[in-house]
Amino acid sequence: MQGVQPKNIFIVDDDPMISELLKDYLVDHWSHHVTMIGTGEECLARMSEYPDIIILDYILNSVHKDAADGIEILQFIKVNYPKIRIIMLSGRDQLQLVSQSLQHGAEKYVLKSEDAFEQIADLVNVD
Repeated sequence: MQGVQPKNIFIVDDDPMISELLKDYLVDHWSHHVTMIGTGEECLARMSEYPDIIILDYILNSVHKDAADGIEILQFIKVNYPKIRIIMLSGRDQLQLVSQSLQHGAEKYVLKSEDAFEQIADLVNVD
């Protein structure tokens, strides 16, 4: 995938280890600009940074119990910033969650698995 335009990417996940590993993968291989964000609310507060793509965890309240979930953030972004690409990322393999994410405008629902980073990179690196 040579010649991929670097993108401004937000990783919104309350698990800093997953975020850091994914960030390293995207930056080391393709020089994307990646910002790690721990809550959906912080993501919304930083939308003036104009992300090209947001990788959004489905469950965002394991640290901050009153934090909005990924679907709420997805819905808000798609209404207010419809051109931003959103990839949902989750450890839950449930058809209802996949369907709900896609219905609300997610480009793809990626299950946290051994090949999740490769799947995300394939999606991110499409111009």
